[in-house]
Amino acid sequence: MTSLEWSPAPVGIDASRWVSRSGCRPTLVVAHTIASCQRLLDVIGYVEGDPRVQVVFTVAPDVFNHQVARFLDQLGALVLPWHQAVREHFDLGIAAAHGGLHQLHAPLLLLAHGAGRSKRVRPGSSDAPVLADPPVYGLDAQRLTHDGRVLPTALALSHDRELEVLRRQCPEAVEAAVVVGDPCVDRLVASLPRRPDYRRAMGLGEHQQLVVVSSTWGRDGAFGRWPDLLPQLMKQLPADRYRVAALLHPAIWDGHGHRQIRAWLRGCLDAGLLLPDPTEDWRGPVVAADHVVGDHGSVTAYAAAIGRRTLLLPAQGPVPATGTAQHLLATHAPRLDPRQPLISQLALTGEVDPGTVMAALTARPGNAGVLLRRTMYRLLRLAEPDQRQQTDPVPVPRPHHWATERGLAG
Repeated sequence: MTSLEWSPAPVGIDASRWVSRSGCRPTLVVAHTIASCQRLLDVIGYVEGDPRVQVVFTVAPDVFNHQVARFLDQLGALVLPWHQAVREHFDLGIAAAHGGLHQLHAPLLLLAHGAGRSKRVRPGSSDAPVLADPPVYGLDAQRLTHDGRVLPTALALSHDRELEVLRRQCPEAVEAAVVVGDPCVDRLVASLPRRPDYRRAMGLGEHQQLVVVSSTWGRDGAFGRWPDLLPQLMKQLPADRYRVAALLHPAIWDGHGHRQIRAWLRGCLDAGLLLPDPTEDWRGPVVAADHVVGDHGSVTAYAAAIGRRTLLLPAQGPVPATGTAQHLLATHAPRLDPRQPLISQLALTGEVDPGTVMAALTARPGNAGVLLRRTMYRLLRLAEPDQRQQTDPVPVPRPHHWATERGLAG
C-alpha cells in the first residue's frame, strides 16, 4: 500500500460493505519503531483473539521507523497508512512511543518501550543549558500533553516510584496513571525453564559459554563508544569455550543501515559472531546467556534481573533516574574495561542482587498481563473474558536467523 492509498476495510464509513464480521471494536496499534512495536506485540495479544475486537496497525512518524512496515508485513498485520489512521476513530489506541499521538482519535493506552523510565531528557541542542536535575523522559509534560490536553487515557507505569516522579513532573497526568508492572520481565521469568531449548536453537555446545554483548543506540552506547569491543572478544575468547552474540538496538540498524552494520562486523561474523536481525526476539538469547556485557540500555537491566552475570561498560552521559534498575547497575555493577584483557574480567562479581534489580523493574511481578488486560477492556468498554490471563515464554530463536557467515556453529 502506497502513502496515497486508503484502506476501505476494516474501518471507515464504507467498511461494512467489505468486512465479514461487523460490530467489532476497532483497536489501533501505533508502531513507531521496531523496539516499541516489539513491546506492543507483548500486549496486544491480551485482546487480539477476542471476536469482539478488530486490531489494525499503523506506522507512526519517527526517525527510526524505516523497517517497521517490513516487520509488520512479515507478521501478517493489517496496516493502515498514517494519514488514514489519524482520520478514523478507534475504541482503543495502544502506543509505546510519543510521536504524533496528539493526532489520534482514540482512548489511548501509553506504555514504556524499555525497562521502565530511567532516561533523562536531553537538551534539544548543544547550545541549550544543561539542567542540574533533568526531567525523566516519558514522565514529563512535554511528552504527555499537547495544547494543555493529557494525551494518554491510561498511562501504564512499571513502578510506584514512577508515579511519584509523574506527580512532580506532570501532575495533570496522574489521574491517567495505572501501575501495572512490566510485561517484558514477566515473560523473561516465564522463559527461564526453556533455557536449554534456547541454547540448543542457537547452536551452543553443551560446555560453551555464551557471552551476549548488548548495545543501546547513540554515541554513548556500547556499539558507538567501544567499536573495538566485539573484534577484541572474538579474538581473545577461545572459540571452543565461548560463543559471542551481539544484540544491537534496532535504532542502530535503522540509523546506519543493515548492509553497513554487517559490513562493519564482517570480520566478527567470519569468526563466528552471532548477529540476529533486530526483528528477532532478544529475550531468548538473554535467557541463554552465561555473561552479558552491556551499557545503560534496557537489555542490561533485564539480564541482571534474571540473574545473568552482568558487566557494565564505562559510560558517559546523564546518570539514570534514581531508584531505577539502570541506576542500581550504574552504582553497583562490576565494570568491564575494554582496554584490558577480557577473558579474566568475565569472572568479575559485584554487589548487584538480582532480586533488588527485579524489584526496581516492576512493582507488580507476574501480574502485568492481568492488569494490562483489565485496563484495555476498561478502555474498550467491554466485559473482560473469564479465561485466566497466562504469561507465555518467548519464542525459541529460529536457527537460520542465528547463522554466521560460516553457517551455524555447534
